[in-house]
Amino acid sequence: MGGDHGPAVVLAGAQTALERHPDMRFVLFGQEDAVRPVLDGLPKLRERSTFHHCDVSIRMDDKPSQALRQGRYKSSMWKAIEAVKTGEADVAVSAGNTGALMAMAKFCLRTMANIERPAIAAIWPTLRGESIVLDVGATIGADSQQLIDFSVMGAAMSRALFQIDRPTVGLLNIGVEEVKGQEDIREAGRLMKETPIDGLDYRGFVEGTDLGKGTVDVVVTEGFTGNIALKTAEGTARQIGSYLKAAMTRTWMAKLGYLLAKSAFDRLRDKMDPRKVNGGVFLGLNGVVIKSHGGSDAEGTAAAIDVAYAMAANGLLAKIESDLGRVYANEVSVPLEGEAAGSEEVAP
Repeated sequence: MGGDHGPAVVLAGAQTALERHPDMRFVLFGQEDAVRPVLDGLPKLRERSTFHHCDVSIRMDDKPSQALRQGRYKSSMWKAIEAVKTGEADVAVSAGNTGALMAMAKFCLRTMANIERPAIAAIWPTLRGESIVLDVGATIGADSQQLIDFSVMGAAMSRALFQIDRPTVGLLNIGVEEVKGQEDIREAGRLMKETPIDGLDYRGFVEGTDLGKGTVDVVVTEGFTGNIALKTAEGTARQIGSYLKAAMTRTWMAKLGYLLAKSAFDRLRDKMDPRKVNGGVFLGLNGVVIKSHGGSDAEGTAAAIDVAYAMAANGLLAKIESDLGRVYANEVSVPLEGEAAGSEEVAP
């Protein structure tokens, strides 16, 4: 029911994803008078779906606290997340209100053991292919331990999505030198360097320019910086697209040049298409939730569902739980206040 376009786009995207993954089944939650007419026009999807009517849907401008008060236990957003909790679904996908979705997911699914705050991980197009960046908006500010947790969860997602055995991980910083950056970032880097973590290859600090280069498979930062970086990249891609369009239509010679190089421009447009990398993954919860961009069209929605399918098929949750268990067993953590580094105590 969420997003800028509602059921028409969400269901069309679901049918596109179903064509790619015929073994998938959908559990749909929404208002019957809005969903049924669209679903009846998509017979393949209807055959592979179970629909549940919900009287309440969360508005895109609802505050998280308001959404919880009005939609807890009964809204379509809550019911979709609850389906993951009960095992009816393997993963929940929503294009709805991000703040409300995170608040409900945390309340319904709870965070994993030792995880204080979840993160949103985004798939980032790079010169080398694709990488993962987290957090892009769930946690504003993060201490050293949370940055380490994000690194572990991002690496687990990279293995699940890209089948990389030992993903490379970097901490986003204002420089690559160890003396630069805020204390929490430097402390997290020191701990990961001194105590290697199974399942990931820590490569040190990376800068903003490394995001597009694909210097590492996983870039870790806190949500304020990550969200600004994400929105900047999206805006820059649109800006470059507008520049190219204007340049290619300015004169008849430019139009001729465009026609001669059309296949190259088509590849460039496809590479810069934000729909292809849609789907933010909520990490750190006892269940998998995917946030689709509210403005996505059917192709973008299908891309988010593709991510959901990969996360479920490749056991993302089990990978994260296993990796976190090893990290805390090996005590790669920030010492309690007043204790010396290297203490065997683990910060709660």
